[in-house]
Amino acid sequence: MGTVSKALSLLGYFSRSRSLIGLSDMARLSGLNKATVHRLMNELQESGFVEQGSGSRDYRLGPAFLRLAALREAAVPMRDMAQTSLQGLAEATGETAHVSLLQGQLLSTLSYAYAHQHGTRVTMEDAEVLPLHATSSGLAVLAHSSPAFVEAALTAPLKPRTPHTLTDPDEIRAALKNIRSTGLSESIAGFEADVHTLAMPLFDANQTCIGAIAVAAPVSRMTPDLKQTISKALTEAAPKLTRQIGGFLP
Repeated sequence: MGTVSKALSLLGYFSRSRSLIGLSDMARLSGLNKATVHRLMNELQESGFVEQGSGSRDYRLGPAFLRLAALREAAVPMRDMAQTSLQGLAEATGETAHVSLLQGQLLSTLSYAYAHQHGTRVTMEDAEVLPLHATSSGLAVLAHSSPAFVEAALTAPLKPRTPHTLTDPDEIRAALKNIRSTGLSESIAGFEADVHTLAMPLFDANQTCIGAIAVAAPVSRMTPDLKQTISKALTEAAPKLTRQIGGFLP
């Protein structure tokens, strides 16, 4: 292993539960002698990849990562990453896939992708607003949000979009409990009368739910086999996209 590889390997020992690492602990974790670790950490510190906290000799990740993260976002912005994921999801399921992000008490559509296997499909609008209580994406977000956020959302007026929209807070709370246990939310004609959707949550670096990724199909086409296909595809796509945007699963 070359010098650069050794130095970079040391960065892999930092984690959410181990944000500060002393020299002796780093030597123990890496299996390298303390003198080598000291030299490598000094080089990383000079480049801004690690730093020592005020009044502490322990190391933590440095500001260079913020700059690199900003550059990556500029080069591969979140919408582009989402679009790539959605295209694969649409191809795998043969149905419309979309990602929405939380803005206050509403979801706003970030991106969507259409499949081309069928003449009829669910269509989306740019920046379409999705109510939390009336959509599978919204229910996925509520199921993985703080109790205070959920109660604030459920005490607001819950307007019906269709005769099948959930508007009873107690019914929604019961649905959220089931969604938390499975990770998958479902809405049958809750937002549009002829649309059946399935969704899973997306998380940020603080493990906070920030939105959802979903697949929508006409109610008439949602067979048990298609539902299973969509569920499997979402189970793969949602955690992958969370990781790609720098998030962590709870």
